[in-house]
Amino acid sequence: MKTKSILFFLLVFQFGFTQNEILINNSSDIPIEKKVTYTQFDIVVPFKGNKNRGESYPDGTTNTNWFLPDGIGAKFGYGIHYNKWIGISLNSSLDFYASYKLVTAPIYTNFRISPKIGKNTRITLQYGIGKSLAIGRGDLQGTYQKGSIGIENGDGICLFIEGNNHGFIIGNSIDKVYSINIGISLFNF
Repeated sequence: MKTKSILFFLLVFQFGFTQNEILINNSSDIPIEKKVTYTQFDIVVPFKGNKNRGESYPDGTTNTNWFLPDGIGAKFGYGIHYNKWIGISLNSSLDFYASYKLVTAPIYTNFRISPKIGKNTRITLQYGIGKSLAIGRGDLQGTYQKGSIGIENGDGICLFIEGNNHGFIIGNSIDKVYSINIGISLFNF
C-alpha cells in the first residue's frame, strides 16, 4: 500500500512543470503570459564564385556575374531566449550543394544575440557549431560551423548573410566544403 501511495503521489505531482512565465500588468492586473521558448525556420541559397566570369557567349554578350546560386537549404531550430535579446537553440538542417553534388544534414547548437537598434528593428548575430553528416557518402562527416549577421523586424522576419563550413573534403578538392549563403529566417517567439 505504501508503494502505491508513493506512485500515486509522483503521478499527480509530475504535471506541475511549466516553461511559461505569468506576469501581472500593474495597470489592469490582467495576467500576461510570457513565453521563454522560440522556434526558428530558415531558407538559404548558397552562392559560389563564377569561374566563367568575363567569358563571351556565342551571341556576343559577356558573362558578368560574380556569384551564381549553388543550391538550396532549409534549417529548423527550437530553443530558449531572454527577451528576444539572447538565445540558444538546437538546430537541424538539410542543405543541397550543386557544385559538390552533395546533400548534407548538419545538427548543431546555435547561439543568438539580437540587440535592438531601432523601435522594432534588431541586428541579429548567430554562431552555430555541431556535426555535419554527408548523406549518401558513406561515413563522411565533419565539424560544422556557421556564422551569420542579419536585420530582424518586429514580426520576427530576418534577412541575413551567412558563412558556413562543413569540416570535410569532397573528392580531390583542396578546400573543405563551405558556402556563403543569403537567406530569410522566421522566428516565432
